[in-house]
Amino acid sequence: MSNDDSDSRVVPMPRKGGGPRKCPICQKPAVHRFRPFCSQRCADIDLGRWVKGIYAIPTNEAPEAEPAAEDAEEDL
Repeated sequence: MSNDDSDSRVVPMPRKGGGPRKCPICQKPAVHRFRPFCSQRCADIDLGRWVKGIYAIPTNEAPEAEPAAEDAEEDL
């Protein structure tokens, strides 16, 4: 068996509560190579959600105001 074959195997990841871990995006069994996801596709979907701001870590701080476009041009 080559390394390429083992990378595509679905290897259930053990869980404390029993049963294999599931992908947080599609609920398929997680694959060790992409953990905690089942595939590169689901990992990319999750990353895209972070980049778009869909996921956010709650804080007690007020959001910083972005400078107006006119102010940014004056700095140049």
